Amino acid sequence: MNCRAPFIALFAMSGIGSRRPVRASRERLPYRRKKVPDGKLGLVMLFAIILIAVAAYLFGSIPTGYLLIRLFRHEDIRTKGSGNIGATNVIRAGGKGLGALTFLIDMLKGSSAVYLGGLVGTMLVPSANLRDMQSLAALFAVLGHMFPIWLRFRGGKGVATGFGVFLVAAPLGAIAAITVFFLVTAITRYVSLASILGAASFPFFAWLLVKGDRPPFFIAVQFAVAFLIIAKHHQNIRRLLAGQESRFGSSSQERRPA
Repeated sequence: MNCRAPFIALFAMSGIGSRRPVRASRERLPYRRKKVPDGKLGLVMLFAIILIAVAAYLFGSIPTGYLLIRLFRHEDIRTKGSGNIGATNVIRAGGKGLGALTFLIDMLKGSSAVYLGGLVGTMLVPSANLRDMQSLAALFAVLGHMFPIWLRFRGGKGVATGFGVFLVAAPLGAIAAITVFFLVTAITRYVSLASILGAASFPFFAWLLVKGDRPPFFIAVQFAVAFLIIAKHHQNIRRLLAGQESRFGSSSQERRPA
């Protein structure tokens, strides 16, 4: 009789050396992998914020009016009319067709920046709030339009781009605000006054008409963009108060009381 047989049987009964504990530990591994370190998540979030801000700024800083007048009229829009690169001055310098095209492209570049900013932000950080990512892109797209690096930070007043960014972030509020713009323009023929009132009305329309989550940063950006647009019209405000602002459709020399 083999004297080692009892020890072999005891070893087998004890389960030592069996593979079951190893498989059990492997089954629990996926649950451990789901947790992402806070430090790594913070770095990814920081990268996403910087990427969205820089990309939206560069998108918004494309000087549409300047490029169109250069291309079709071989002139510098900054030497014409008010010197602004926005759609209203392009209409005065290059006609209604180029002015409408300027407004459309400025609007689309704002909308594209916000859409892509929200998409990239939630792809890089799935736990990020979509409206916060969109708001970040909206703010920097408008800043890019107002202060483009290509034109020594002398850009437009942000009306078309502001409408474009909020057409994605808060579509009903943007439509209501642009309706105010067209109504005031039709009644007074002061585009500057219409722009100021349209921008001022947007945050309130957005608050009333936006459904779902409204994070604090989303609300803050709405007021910030409205303030920037109004501040960019400071010279127009002075002329309006003095009764010296030009009406839409009149020559640059024609001044009528406001």
